[in-house]
Amino acid sequence: MEKEVGNAGSSLAYKLLFSCPIGLSQPQLSVVFDESYDRIPHSDTNLENSISEIWDQRVQKNGSLFNGKKFRYGGYSQKSGDGSKQESYVCLHLGLTDYRTFVGTNLNPSWEKFLVASEDDPTQCQHTSSPLGNGAIVETSDNKIVALRRSNNVGEFPGHFVFPGGHPEPQEVGIETHKFSKDSMDSELVNKKVSQEMFESIIREVVEEIGVPTTSLSDPLFIGISRRVLNVRPAIFFFIKCSLESNEIHQLYSQAQDGYESTQIYTVSMCIENPSVNYGGSSASCLEYFSSPLPRPPDNFRHINGHEQEE
Repeated sequence: MEKEVGNAGSSLAYKLLFSCPIGLSQPQLSVVFDESYDRIPHSDTNLENSISEIWDQRVQKNGSLFNGKKFRYGGYSQKSGDGSKQESYVCLHLGLTDYRTFVGTNLNPSWEKFLVASEDDPTQCQHTSSPLGNGAIVETSDNKIVALRRSNNVGEFPGHFVFPGGHPEPQEVGIETHKFSKDSMDSELVNKKVSQEMFESIIREVVEEIGVPTTSLSDPLFIGISRRVLNVRPAIFFFIKCSLESNEIHQLYSQAQDGYESTQIYTVSMCIENPSVNYGGSSASCLEYFSSPLPRPPDNFRHINGHEQEE
């Protein structure tokens, strides 16, 4: 399934590549990590050379840039049994990329030249870095959803409103190269560890970005995959319940480890209008609402004591 949301000409438009409102637990999300899902270099030599040129320009302006490894999104496959949650699962197809290649392809001013004319998403983006990002729809105990306003110092969408999130990290599971992973672990073990990292990484991101303790968070449920139309950047999304109320989270936010990445925390009522719909439907609705960064908060927010609260 694929659904485009927003005006295709807008920087905020995105494609919802997969949505699972009921949510999938960790055993239901598998991974195949393989070099066949790595980026394919473009045949245009000048375009390929621009990757290094753009990276060098960025490093000259900001010497703190680090070329870290990232998982590359190469698509997914799905299997459903009789329609029950237990017999439905998704398999992510992941390769390896790095931040330098992301800056030189997805963030390249000529990023559209890297795309292939194809209806198939992985084929269309086969020449881009496409590092896999992640995001969390965090529901507080008083039924609010958490969002953050990005700092003006970040590289992408400064000042916009987003879900807490970041990236799953290859180094967290001991992956430096494909050869390294194959030499140290068999493929089945690698895939299992990478799958675990999908869930563990989103918990880390939520804890670091909004300051809540790990013990206050439920096990994440995988609910979807999106790809931004601008720069074709992919991300996976999770639903997480937090045992704290929104006012408690506001108080913890000021001491968040990665608080420098955002300037304000927001809470808003569940995005679905029908209160009879369970959390899965609500999270899917919120996913469509916030999958791409927003330039301003929803209309029902107001500012109180340095934070944003729902009116």
